[in-house]
Order: sequence, then structure tokens, then C-alpha cells
Amino acid sequence: MLRNHIQRFIMLFVILLVMLPLTTSAATEPIDEIRQLIKDYYVDDVPASVLSRSTGKEITNGLDPHSAYMSKQEYEAFINGIEQRIVGIGVVLEESVNGIKVISVIKDGPAFKAGIVPGDVITHVGGNSLKGQSVQAAVPLISGKENTDVSLTIEREKTEKPVKMTIRRAEIHLPTVESEMLGGNIGYIRLNSFATDSARDMEDAIRSLKGAEGFIVDIRNNGGGYITAAQEIAGFFPGVEQAFQLREKNKKPAIYPSVNQKQKITGPVSLLINEYSASASEMLAVNLKEQKAATLYGESTYGKGTMQSMYAFNDGSVLKMTTARFYSPKGIAVDKVGVTPDIKTRENEELITAHYEQLLTQYKDYARYPKLENVKTTKRFTVNMTKEMDWRQLGNKSAQLIEIGGKESNVRFEVKDGKTIEVIPEAPLLSGKKYVLIIHPVWMDKKGKALKKGIYLDVTVK
Repeated sequence: MLRNHIQRFIMLFVILLVMLPLTTSAATEPIDEIRQLIKDYYVDDVPASVLSRSTGKEITNGLDPHSAYMSKQEYEAFINGIEQRIVGIGVVLEESVNGIKVISVIKDGPAFKAGIVPGDVITHVGGNSLKGQSVQAAVPLISGKENTDVSLTIEREKTEKPVKMTIRRAEIHLPTVESEMLGGNIGYIRLNSFATDSARDMEDAIRSLKGAEGFIVDIRNNGGGYITAAQEIAGFFPGVEQAFQLREKNKKPAIYPSVNQKQKITGPVSLLINEYSASASEMLAVNLKEQKAATLYGESTYGKGTMQSMYAFNDGSVLKMTTARFYSPKGIAVDKVGVTPDIKTRENEELITAHYEQLLTQYKDYARYPKLENVKTTKRFTVNMTKEMDWRQLGNKSAQLIEIGGKESNVRFEVKDGKTIEVIPEAPLLSGKKYVLIIHPVWMDKKGKALKKGIYLDVTVK
């Protein structure tokens, strides 16, 4: 009824709350096969006291947190999480001391709407404590069918009392890749998962951002995915010929190549990371940092530098087991240490910092004027020149107002006199946001002489 070695998949860690899984009966478990596979392929030696346990789940609970024995439906839920096909509350999870920690929250999902934030620790589901439980054990309790409710108790930083809430499960749609053009022609690509179609979607995103003068690639809160997807994604970065180094049990370290892509990211590249960037995300981050193919912004990453392999059995159950540790191509470790950014930023300021610095790179020869702070949302910008100007030379792009971390704001001009002009945003500025106003050296005086150099100034809105 069982077979020792069936289809083998290699992937990295990600768990999303999905359809309600079933538990595999211990009486039908391929326990001998599980023990042998662990002896042969688990990355470290395992004590006999662990291998002698009576069920697959008990054995894998004695391994590292990323190894697990899953029922057929648990495995399907795991794969659906990587592929972003999910029904649940919409969170990415990891084990924690007091329960199950929320790594990231899917925008507009049930958890997002309920106010759950990264860093929250789910301590109880209904009356069941999650202290000391694995993610796999928590999934059956938190997940369920669409349009059913689940009651959670949450431990939150800076909150004295536990937070209790009831959330209705729903179907959630999340693309693996999202993209848009930011102000200053900076292409922004958010990679949510290293899934089967991530490389195809990444190629489409790069193509849609034609004309970009630089790129920001965002892998914050990305918990990982397939190792092959990491190889494919690495191939979009010029000069990155190697993807990672693997060290398996009783084998010499092996360096794996990236998958060369015809469509390439061009110009300066910023990579956004945070403490919830894990596994395949860290594989990409440490590689790009080592190859100097991108500048990393944010916080140190999670520190999961291990690879899991999948072993399937005839009953549909699957053994997910850590079989290797990965490193940068030159051997920089990731496991338990993470990847440090080149430029450390405050939490949630990774994007605005990277965007602003890319803009300054474009306009490094421009003169910087004193910043304007706490302006009103209805601010009009008055520009005074020292000479009589020929305002007929004004064009739509002679001045730009760009939201840092966002798009360009449309502006119009109003001439006051020969030396004075107003730059007027066509829509109110956004409260609490930062902008940069750029005057390009295309304006001419009455004698036909253009500005010697452009100017820019920072603007903050109260």
C-alpha cells in the first residue's frame, strides 16, 4: 500500500492559512519509511530516542520547526499557500514561544480587516492554547471553510491585555507579483511568493515597466517558496550567474546556477527586506548583496537558511523534511543569522528611503534648496527668479512634484510676473506624506539663456 520513495519536491518555507486539513491516522502511517528517509536524508544526525517515537508527527516534532509529517489535505494547503490560492483569514505564520506568530498579513483579507498586524502572536483559538504548538498543528484550528467564523486571542506588543476577536474566513486572491511605475520613472515590483509562475509574472512586470530608469524590488514579508523559482528570479538581475550554494548531508557543497532570463532589470536596483523576509527571499537577498547586483534596504531578515524536500506516500500523506542548508554562492551563511541590509531603515520606511535615494541619484547634479516642512495639503509653490524669464518656454515636465514612495502629482503653472511663477498641484497633497519638488534646467530668461543647473527641495505635509 505504501512506497518508500515517490515524487520528490524541493522547496523552501511558506505557510498560509488555508482550507481545513484532515489528520492522517497513525494506524496507516508509513512509519518505517519515514524513519529510513530521516536517517538517509535529514540534514543532521537524529537521536534514536526521536526516531523511536510512534507517529510521524511525533518524530518530526523532534526535528527542526520546518520539518513536518502532513496529511494529504495539509499538504494541499501548504502548496496552495505557496501558489497564493487560499481560503482562510489571510496570514503568514511561524512558531513562537507563546503561540503562533503572525509574520505578515494579506492586504484586504479577513485578518487585515480585523486589524491583525505582523508581530501579533495568536495564543488561543477558541478555548485551545497554541503555546508550544507547531504551525501544522495550528492550521486545523484556525483555518476552515469559507464563511465560517474563528475566535482568536492575540498577544500584541505594547498592549497589556490580550486582544480577542472573531474573524470570518473567506477566499483570498493574491497575485505572486505586483508592479507599478513610481514617480521619476522608478519601476516598483513586489514579489509576494516564489511560486510556479513567479518568473513568468516577473517577466511581464518588467516588460510593463518599460522606460524605468531604476527598479525597486520588494520582498518584505515574503516567506519563500520553491527553490527553482529562486533560481529563475535571480536570472533577471544582470551579472548574476549563480543562485546559491547547498550543503546536504554527506555531500560536498554544490553551487547552483541562476536561470538566465532574456528580460533584464536595468539601472540601479534597490531590494527591500525586513525581518519577515524568509527562506527563498533570503536566498535571493544574500546573493544580490554578494554580487553587488542590488542595494538592500530595511532590516535584517528572518534567518531561515534551510531547504526542505518533500517525500510523498500512496495514501497522499507527505513528509516535509530539512535536507540541506543554503548559503550565498561564496559561502555566506543565512541560517539563524539572516541577511543584513546595506542601508538600515526604520520599519515601514524601506520604500520611501529607497525611492528617495534613487531620485537623488538621477538629480545628483541639481542644487538642493532648503526643505519646506509641515506645509498644508493645499500648498502652492512660489518660485522667484533673479532675471526676467521667458515663461513661454514652460512645458509639462519642466517641473515635477513626486510623492516619495508613490507617484508623480500633476501640476499646472500660474505666471505672477516676469520673475515669479507658481507651481500648483492639481489635487491636494496627502497629509503625512513626503514629496520632492524638482525644477529642471529648461527654463530660459529673456536673452535665451537656460538655467545653469536644476534645483530640488524636500517637502513634508502636515
